Amino acid sequence: MTDSATPPCARRRPRIRTFHGHRREDPYDWLRAPNWREAMQDPEQLPDDIREHLLRENEYAESVMATTAGLRESLFAELKGRIKEDDRSVPQPDGPWEYYTRFREGGQHPLYCRRPRGGAEDAEEILLDGDGEAEGQDYFRIINAVHSPDHRRLAYAVDLSGAEVCTVWVRELDDGSRHPGMIPQARGDLAWAADSTNLFYTVLDEEHRPRRVRRRNLETGGDFLVYEESDPGFFVGIDRTESGAYLCIDCHDHTTSEVRVIASDDPGAEPRCLLPRRRGVEYHATDHGDGWVLLSNDQGAEDFAIVLLPGEAPDAAQPQILVPHCRGRLIRSMVSYREFLARLELEDGLPRIVIRRWRDGAEHSVEFDEEAFSLGLQTGFEHDTRVLRFGYSAFTTPDRVYDYDMETRQRDLRKEREIPSGHDPEAYVSRRLMATAADGEQVPVSLFHRRGMAPGAETPLLLSAYGAYGMIDLPSFSPHRLSLVDRGFVYAVAHVRGGKEKGDHWYRRGKLGYKTNTFDDCIAAAEALIDAGYTGHGRIALHGGSAGGMLVGAVVNRRPELFHAAVADVPFVDVLNTMLDPELPLTPPEWPEWGNPIDSQSDYHTILAYSPYDNVRAQRYPHMLVTAGVSDPRVTYWEPAKWVARLRELKTDENLLLLRTNMSAGHGGASGRFDYLEEVAYRYAFLLLVFGMTQAVSEPDRQ
Repeated sequence: MTDSATPPCARRRPRIRTFHGHRREDPYDWLRAPNWREAMQDPEQLPDDIREHLLRENEYAESVMATTAGLRESLFAELKGRIKEDDRSVPQPDGPWEYYTRFREGGQHPLYCRRPRGGAEDAEEILLDGDGEAEGQDYFRIINAVHSPDHRRLAYAVDLSGAEVCTVWVRELDDGSRHPGMIPQARGDLAWAADSTNLFYTVLDEEHRPRRVRRRNLETGGDFLVYEESDPGFFVGIDRTESGAYLCIDCHDHTTSEVRVIASDDPGAEPRCLLPRRRGVEYHATDHGDGWVLLSNDQGAEDFAIVLLPGEAPDAAQPQILVPHCRGRLIRSMVSYREFLARLELEDGLPRIVIRRWRDGAEHSVEFDEEAFSLGLQTGFEHDTRVLRFGYSAFTTPDRVYDYDMETRQRDLRKEREIPSGHDPEAYVSRRLMATAADGEQVPVSLFHRRGMAPGAETPLLLSAYGAYGMIDLPSFSPHRLSLVDRGFVYAVAHVRGGKEKGDHWYRRGKLGYKTNTFDDCIAAAEALIDAGYTGHGRIALHGGSAGGMLVGAVVNRRPELFHAAVADVPFVDVLNTMLDPELPLTPPEWPEWGNPIDSQSDYHTILAYSPYDNVRAQRYPHMLVTAGVSDPRVTYWEPAKWVARLRELKTDENLLLLRTNMSAGHGGASGRFDYLEEVAYRYAFLLLVFGMTQAVSEPDRQ
C-alpha cells in the first residue's frame, strides 16, 4: 500500500481500439473487471489489483477528510435532527383495511403495516419488518411490496447487493409465514391477478435487462413465461390498471412504447397488444368502462394528448380526443377513477393538477399560491372514489400530503413533513430567474437562500443540474440542503435542456446531436447567477449525479474557471466506451438517448466530442469529489475510477481530487436512511472544507 496521504497514481495499461477509422488509446481500461457481472452482485469477486486501487483511493480520500471528522459528526447530527425518526405515511384505504409504512425510532428500514379502516393505531398489523429482514446484511433495500386483492398475501422484492437484482418472496398474512419458493433474479415489478393466487413479475436476463414477464401460481407452484421481449433495446414492466381489471405489460425504450394487456380475472390468457409499437410513439394506457384511455404523443402531439379508444380492436379505431395537444403544455401523467380523470401538467416550468369529470367533461384546476413548487399524484388502491391524493412541496415548504375531493373541491391537509429540530419557511427566500443560453434560449433557474442575506461576489453557491431522459427537476423541499444554506450558501437548480421542464422540445434539444445544449445551458445558468449578483467567478460548486455527473464532467472540461468545486455522484463520464459496449445492461436501451456509435460514424464523433473521460485536458480543474458504487449496474464503478485516474494524470493544479467508492452498494448509495445521511454529511463537509468554511455555524445554531 502507498502512503494514504499521497494521491494514488493508477498505472497506465493502454488499450488501443479503432472505430470508423479513428484510433483511440484508453490507458485505464484495465479498471473494468473482466468478471464485472459477478463482481456487481458480489464485490468480493473484484480482481485484486482493481480492489487495491479502489481501496487506495478510499484511504487517500479519508486521509484528506480526516480533519473534517468532527464537522461530519456535527453535520450528521444536524441532518438526523431534521428527520422524524418514528415517521409514518398517510394510510391508503383499500376495502376493509388501510395500508401504510412507518419507521420505528432508530430504525433504518421501513415497516409495512395495515390496520382496519378507520381503526385505532393500536390495531396495527406489521406485515413486513424491514429492520428485522435487514439483520446481518451488508446491504438491504425493499424495492417493492404489494398486497393481494383479497388481503391474504404480501409479495415483496428485496435487493441485497445494490445491483438492483431482487429476490421476491410471498408472505401469508394470516400467520406471517413465508410462502415456499422464492423467486431469484427479479427486477422488482410485481402485480397480482384478481384471484390473489397468480403473481406476475419481471426477471432479468443474462445482460441484467428486464426482458421477461413471468407468472407464478402459488397454489400449484407452476411458473410460466408470459412475455419475452426480443429487442435488446427494450425493457419490460408489469402493473395493474387503476380499476384492477387489467394487467399491463409495458415495453419501452426512451422514445417508443408498446402495451400488452391481460384481463386480471383470466391470468392464463395470452397478452393482447393494444397498439403496435412505432418508432418515436410513446403511450401509457389505462381502462375506463369498456374502452381505453391513452396518454400519447402520437400524430405530432409532442407534449402529449389524452385520447379514448374502444376496448375491441383499438388499433383500427379513430381515437376520440379528450384533452387535445397544446405545445408547451406537457401532460406528465394521469390517473383514472370511476367518475373522474386527474392529470398532472407542466407549463413554463410550473406544475398544475387538472380534474375532469367523466360524465360531462367538465374540468377545473387545483389552485396553489406559491411562485415555484413541485406536485405529484399519488395513486391509491381504490378506483371508485372521489378523493385524489397528491403531494406538494417547495424549496422553503416541507412536503405536504393532501386529500382532494374532486366533486366538492374540498382540500384536506393529511400530513406536513415534520422537522423535529425546527424549520421556519419565512426564514428563506425563493426566486426564479432566466438565463440566456448561447443560442438565445431562455433557461429557467430556481434558487433559494436565507432571508436577510445579501448575496454578492464572495457568496458560495451550489448549482445543481441533471438534463437527461426528459427527467423534470422542480423546486422541492429537502431538509438536507438547509445545512449549506444556513451556513451562507445560495442553492440553485438549472432546468437545462435534456429535461422536460419546458415541454418535449426542451428534451429533444438536449439529446443525441443536441446534447451539448445541456452543458451550454448549465454554463449560461452559472453566468446568469454571477451577473445577477448571487455569487462570483470561482465561487460556485457544481453538483450532479449519474447523467447529471456527465454534465459536471463536460462543464468543468469546458469552463473550469467558473467553479471552485464540483461534486459528481456516480457520474456517467465514460460515455463513448459505454455506448460502444452492447454487453452492458443499459447500452442498447440508451442508444435512442445518446446515439449508437457502433453503427453511426456521426454518433461516434458527436459523443467523442463531449464525453468527459475523452476530453480531460492539461488545465486547472476545481476541487472535485467523485463517488462510485461497486454494485452499480447503471453507471459501472470503473467509469468514475477511470475519469479520476485521467484527471490525476493531466490536471495542472493542486486542488483536491477525491474518489470515494462504496464497496458494498450501487447506484443509490447506502440503503439505510441514517447510513445515507453519512454520505450527505461527507459531501457537505467536503464543500465546507474547500470553501474554507469548516468553522461556519448554521444560522439556527447562532440563534
